[in-house]
Amino acid sequence: MWKTTRKGLAVIYRQEIINDISLFTSAPKATFYDKLFLNLDLSEFPDTTARTGRRGYSKKTLLCAFIVMKCECFSYITDLLDYLNNNLLIAYYCGFDITKPLPSYWTLDRFIRELDNELLQKLMQKIVLQAAELGIIDTSFIAIDSTPVAANTCQNNPKSFAKNKFSKDNHPKSDKDCKLGVHTASNQHNERNYEFYWGYKNHVLVDCITGLPICEMTTTADVVDSTVVPDILSQTNSFLSVDECTFIADKGYDVKAVYNLIKEVYHGDCVIPLNKRNSKNPKKLASGHPICEAGLAMHKDGKFSDNGRTRQKYCCPFKRSKSGSCPCEHKNWNNGKKTRGCTKYVTLPDDYRLSIDRECISFKKIYAMRTEIERYNSRFKSTGQERLWSHGINAARNLNSVAHIAILATAVAAVITKSQCSYRSFRSVKRIA
Repeated sequence: MWKTTRKGLAVIYRQEIINDISLFTSAPKATFYDKLFLNLDLSEFPDTTARTGRRGYSKKTLLCAFIVMKCECFSYITDLLDYLNNNLLIAYYCGFDITKPLPSYWTLDRFIRELDNELLQKLMQKIVLQAAELGIIDTSFIAIDSTPVAANTCQNNPKSFAKNKFSKDNHPKSDKDCKLGVHTASNQHNERNYEFYWGYKNHVLVDCITGLPICEMTTTADVVDSTVVPDILSQTNSFLSVDECTFIADKGYDVKAVYNLIKEVYHGDCVIPLNKRNSKNPKKLASGHPICEAGLAMHKDGKFSDNGRTRQKYCCPFKRSKSGSCPCEHKNWNNGKKTRGCTKYVTLPDDYRLSIDRECISFKKIYAMRTEIERYNSRFKSTGQERLWSHGINAARNLNSVAHIAILATAVAAVITKSQCSYRSFRSVKRIA
């Protein structure tokens, strides 16, 4: 009788252990997601389900599932489903009824493809404003950069032996929205380390003090980085002022229109290195006069305006001399004309772009803050956004937005709960939560 009772108790205890979902998830990780979703305000996010067919899942619940996907740095939905099925407590925190089956792969895939990206943009703006009220985010020093996001096509596979993989006439059939782009591995003008890819670009504006995103935008890969600046700044300024900001960017944004926009519209300062664009750097004297090929100081020969810029012309010192001779026998010396010898042109710094002193200490120290956006892009890629598993630009936009929202929501939750860890890292927050 005693053995039977003991066996029966063992069965009961085993059943209780199976029913206790908290035993299958580590306490710090469960606490992390509990705090994350408690401090994530989704009141304005639509909580609708399918009107026909089976009773669908709440959009808020599905969004929370994708936030878990990015916090765990999963690249595929299958990994997310395996994780939620093995950690039912986290699925419960997302809002799922764990007594019933979790959503299928196709339900999650359809949600991320058909969701209006404007809803995610409004949610991200709400979190940014919340972070600004907490004193986390500031727009005094902001930086912009783009990250390549490869499309889900075999033509991006380096092991593929297909011919003309990166020909514009050979567009991928699996993703009609993606475009051909080029990704450079260095910003140095004398290096030619680059590679082509089919896909998209994610442009993000980051606070250089905290390293958190302020605004983001996804475009096709063929869009030039500098052309996105007016749109992303206008979108940011619509909910958070960027007036009198210090705008930091790399050489890819060294365009006169960007300088004028920051100076005239937002009354800020630009910290952007000069992109020489294969221009030559002639030898000059301390007075600014260039030196010709023969080693002689050239003379000024008037100014003229061309394409909105003022240029100073310099000529050979023996230009009108009848007895002098060119020491290096320049090809333009014996040309049979009255004005002989070589000429050079120097663009005068009459605009904001050329008036910036890029050799001063303050410029170099401020530009060093741009490394913060490189760190953020590294964290963004680690969420699984370096290469897409879905197809279409709307899915790409939604996945990129969810990744930024997950990073922002984690930082805000860590500050509100006064976690003694760096809010920039998923691992440290989950470990100490």
